[in-house]
Amino acid sequence: MIRVLLVDDESMIRDTLRDYLSADPSIQVVGEASNGRVAVQQAAALRPDVVLMDMQMPVLDGVAATAQIRAEHPEVAVLGLTTFSTDRYVTELLRAGASGYLVKDTLPRDIVAAVHTVASGDAVLSPEVARHVVRGLEASVPAQVRPDAALLASLTEKELEVIQLLARGMSNREIAQELFVTESTVKARFVKVMEKLGVRDRVQILVAATRYGLVDLRGRGA
Repeated sequence: MIRVLLVDDESMIRDTLRDYLSADPSIQVVGEASNGRVAVQQAAALRPDVVLMDMQMPVLDGVAATAQIRAEHPEVAVLGLTTFSTDRYVTELLRAGASGYLVKDTLPRDIVAAVHTVASGDAVLSPEVARHVVRGLEASVPAQVRPDAALLASLTEKELEVIQLLARGMSNREIAQELFVTESTVKARFVKVMEKLGVRDRVQILVAATRYGLVDLRGRGA
């Protein structure tokens, strides 16, 4: 059973999301919150597997709430909810530790699928979303970032290769085609990368790789 906490300042949206998720017998909505501060309290009290987090809320916004929840309960996955796919909060949300985001008019079946995806430890990040995230990260990092030497040395050339292709917004299938390997091989490399970077999904690989200077987003390479 996947335990979900719904966070949105509009009760109508929470009601709609509850209806969508309750239709899946493997998902249980264990709580709701109308602002970020209550969300943090509910996450501590209820220990959900997944938090569906709105971005723009009173008292404490979704980015700040996500950062606090992920810091205090790293096992809890956060899935952001935004009005538009190019919402200015998206990059900040992913930096705060979220495993992806959805627009609020996403089809019900896709919302349910996304909850299952992040609960399993993966990310909700389409190639199109990845490209948008890369652009956001590109605008927010210094022109020159000195790579973390120790971390760089711990990664193999093949692992760096998949990180760089991820930064170009490629899916696993596209990376496999580019490298002439199977998708399972690509997934295995990402598992190793996640272990070394101390992250849980593809979204956070991208964020961490940028932070540590492992990819040059302007040049799209290391």
